[in-house]
Amino acid sequence: MTLGRTLSAGTPGAAGSTRRWRALLLAAVAACAACGLIYELALLTLSASVHGGGIVATSLIVAGYVAALGAGALLVKPLLGHAAITFIAVETLLGIIGGLSAAALYLAFVFIGGSLWVLVVGTALIGCLVGAEVPLLMTLLQRGRVAGAADTGRVLANLNAADYLGALIGGLSWPFLLLPQLGMIRGAAVTGVINLTAAAVVAVFLLRHIISGRQLAAALGVLAAALTLLTTLLVRADGIETTSRQRLYADPIIAYERSPYQEIVITRRGADLRLYLDGGLQFSTRDEHRYTESLVHPALDESTRSVLILGGGDGLAARELLRYPGIDSIVQVELDPAVIELARTTLRPVNGGALDDPRVTVVTDDAMRWLREPPPDLRPPGGFDAVIVDLPDPDTPVLGRLYSTEFYALVTRALAPGGRMVVQAGSPYSTPTAFWRTVSTIASAGYAVTPYHVHVPTFGDWGFVLATRGTEPPRPTVPANAPELRFLDQRVLDAATVFGKDRPPLTLEPSTLDRPRVVDDIRRGWQ
Repeated sequence: MTLGRTLSAGTPGAAGSTRRWRALLLAAVAACAACGLIYELALLTLSASVHGGGIVATSLIVAGYVAALGAGALLVKPLLGHAAITFIAVETLLGIIGGLSAAALYLAFVFIGGSLWVLVVGTALIGCLVGAEVPLLMTLLQRGRVAGAADTGRVLANLNAADYLGALIGGLSWPFLLLPQLGMIRGAAVTGVINLTAAAVVAVFLLRHIISGRQLAAALGVLAAALTLLTTLLVRADGIETTSRQRLYADPIIAYERSPYQEIVITRRGADLRLYLDGGLQFSTRDEHRYTESLVHPALDESTRSVLILGGGDGLAARELLRYPGIDSIVQVELDPAVIELARTTLRPVNGGALDDPRVTVVTDDAMRWLREPPPDLRPPGGFDAVIVDLPDPDTPVLGRLYSTEFYALVTRALAPGGRMVVQAGSPYSTPTAFWRTVSTIASAGYAVTPYHVHVPTFGDWGFVLATRGTEPPRPTVPANAPELRFLDQRVLDAATVFGKDRPPLTLEPSTLDRPRVVDDIRRGWQ
């Protein structure tokens, strides 16, 4: 007996069976839609980690996925006469490809240095398979029915509602559940398991009257093999990730954390401890004193009592500030609590436990959000005497907004009259356009600016911007009450304001929230 004959029997029992059949199939639609969106979000997330996640790349991925949906709908048309077995095949392939996609992208990045082609192929395949689902499901829902236009419309409405509801569930599950709890590789693999399980449920409970026993047995065998493959990936994901990650770093990894914001890696070789965020070196204990002293001390004078640090979650800037007995209040604003935790544990020997000093108040918040509404009890009367902006290079739009005219304008709310701000601004040699863009952007917010640069061996030529409200550019100086420094003195600072003829100063349009020019500048510089 075929399902078509069963559904046309006209008995109350048959009608109830039909409703249950369609309800279960619509539930499968929602589950498959959720899985399809999660696969794409996983690829976008990992792409952002390994490639920087630029607007152009993201737009191409999203547009390519949407185009692949249409291509999949067209390609499946010749197979609609065998909708049941084709649906199982599509879901099996989708579960395997989607479940393995994040692992494949990560391994390609680690072992061959480029994973863009994996991303493109993965996006196209997943998009085509997801696009094939709706025509197949529509065919299955209409099986055994003589449908009029209104009836067809109702079926399509139900199908779309289940599809969009599933997409909503997937879109919320990825950032709030799968990614923070399982990570990208395991999160995608678990989604693949759900996808394959949904296909198995549909095959056993809904399609066993449509396909032959041999076809059902073959389909279940393939599904079982695919589930075994993804289960193996889940069990061995930690080992695969750890082994692969170590290949990216010359020194042994002693600490690793995948926070909701970034990948944090700490390596050690002998006495050299290094911190990396999303693969970018933040400091080496061999020479971090050159960077930290050049960042902190020019912002201070003998009267400095309160300092605001934006970023700098490693605690090194706070360590330098605490060497001044006269500084009695330091507010540290860092986005990522995982960085703060590592600063208080693994990095404690480097920063001297600075973040646990009673003079330091640690706030985990977005710097721009905090500047808009700083708590009154944390803002000194009249503002902070100095502000130190120690943020990662603006290689993504999220970081680019922290190098915008609007951001530096917000800093003026926190800065006391006559106070100084210092910004780490990247390399005037390797990324000169990004460096001078930052200088121009700070000036566009109403500051008088003085750029300067020093040599940090692990970074190369590295630049900073000293700024104050007013018209007279400030002179970088070492405070008279400064502690004994390993690198910086007034002679070094005077030379630091001179730039060679091969990298002359540039006056550029500022980077703004509307036009984050500095992001493209720094990416072109690295290329």
